[in-house]
Amino acid sequence: MPHAHHHHHHHVDPAAGDGKIAAAVAINLGLTVAQIIGGVISGSLSLIADALHNFSDAIALIIAFGARKIARLPANADMTFGYGRIEPVAALINYTTLIVIGLYLVYEAVMRFATPEPVAGWIIVAVAGFALLVDLGTAALTYRASKTSINIRAAFLHNVADALGSVAVIIAGTLVLLFGWTWVDPLVTLMIAGYILWQSATELPHVARILMLGRPLGIKTEDVIAAMRSIPGVADVHHVHLWMLQEHGNALDAHVVATADTDASALRSALKSQLKEAFDLHHITLELETKANQCIQPVVIGH
Repeated sequence: MPHAHHHHHHHVDPAAGDGKIAAAVAINLGLTVAQIIGGVISGSLSLIADALHNFSDAIALIIAFGARKIARLPANADMTFGYGRIEPVAALINYTTLIVIGLYLVYEAVMRFATPEPVAGWIIVAVAGFALLVDLGTAALTYRASKTSINIRAAFLHNVADALGSVAVIIAGTLVLLFGWTWVDPLVTLMIAGYILWQSATELPHVARILMLGRPLGIKTEDVIAAMRSIPGVADVHHVHLWMLQEHGNALDAHVVATADTDASALRSALKSQLKEAFDLHHITLELETKANQCIQPVVIGH
């Protein structure tokens, strides 16, 4: 029997927030230049570290912004599923760069512990204070979009890490200024690095899950199979695939063995209605079989 397709697209106003993200990019690039100048003049590793991280913020936002644009392109003969998956790809790139930056900062901080250098505290405090205001502003610009996009969330976390980094730098600069504690600078750098690495490690599994065609969180494959088998007219279900088509949109395909004298069209409608209502599944492909022509020794999940 032919495959049956049902398509439904979730739209979270795709263009919402584009202008804010563009503004956030411009702000971050300007801040990066200011921080690097301040860090070189003052000899502060944590300030230069913060500048590098800010630069990564701008790049992260540019990648996220570009991915959002590409994701809206319609499906075509080459990309029959469309371009939505570019967003988790962009998120993967951004989290990977965050990890690289975090590890680099750990290395630099350890080296600075071994050979401490004097720091001009007041310059750090002034520049980091300005940086904090910019970081908070950028985070505010991207906060709303980060709620509905794993891609923008990765860029948003770059900014949150920056804001916390700026707070830490202000504390370090103040302590160097008041007490001459140069060891606080690399210690603060380590703390920033730890936060960056922790955030990245927390978010990466979900990104990988989408790219690896994992089942949607909150839906158990076993429950979906049980629900399908409970529908009158269904003798069995096999070759079940349940996956995240992209961040917003789950898909299912399966072979359904119908009992004798079952109306195929009515059964298909009943299955889709149940799956949509119980599991919010909209992209469904079902292949109906009879006991006479069903797959030989089929596996329940996968092929």
